[in-house]
Amino acid sequence: MTALRVELRGKVFPPVGAAPARRALGSVVFSVRAGERVAIVGPSGCGKTTLLNLVAGLDPDFEGRIERPAPPIGYVFQEPRLLPWRTVADNLRFVLGDVPDADARIARALAEVELPDVAPVYASRLSLGMARRVALARAVVVRPSLVLLDEPFVSLDQPTGERLRLLVLELLEKHGITALLVTHDLREAVMLAERILVFSASPGRLLGELPVALEPAARRDPAEVDALHRELREAARALVERAAEQPA
Repeated sequence: MTALRVELRGKVFPPVGAAPARRALGSVVFSVRAGERVAIVGPSGCGKTTLLNLVAGLDPDFEGRIERPAPPIGYVFQEPRLLPWRTVADNLRFVLGDVPDADARIARALAEVELPDVAPVYASRLSLGMARRVALARAVVVRPSLVLLDEPFVSLDQPTGERLRLLVLELLEKHGITALLVTHDLREAVMLAERILVFSASPGRLLGELPVALEPAARRDPAEVDALHRELREAARALVERAAEQPA
């Protein structure tokens, strides 16, 4: 069953002051099956975050149509975006609203990101790695039909980033969550996604897709991930080179 369908003809940001209008995205057509994990890779500035915002419904101004699953949709932004003057529990309660089992759901979500004792801690006192895990908990505590992840591991040191990738993988697999991930890191996409969408430079358009044929256990084996990463890196490069040879 299809959970998400994107049929985008383009996205243009209007002129602002002396700055002219800018076309951020070109033709982008793809679908995501329920429970599938799909990654988007492409150069900086190609419109990946813009696309996530369109999928999330944060920006309704585009050409084409997007069929989204029923809400709620979880969103893990590039920055944690926690309210620093609120506790961790209050940050999660804010997105839950008035549900009767809020406390139990918050406790379970924090335990799943290995932060069972931080509920009463103010968000301003968290390290970046902890804040990113809380942001992940906030996205899944609502029991989302779809999770959007916009480079959720950026600015983390290598060991912290690797641990967080494993946490994300475990959560998505455990709950069968449909996920759309944006990343610059093809290896990261290989580890987390079942399919990779390769984008062109700005204005971003979809050049092609790469299947990620890895069993769950292999995704946790750095050697297996590295081997497939090398193979798919060449395939992604071929897509980019083929597009460059085609007339504009």
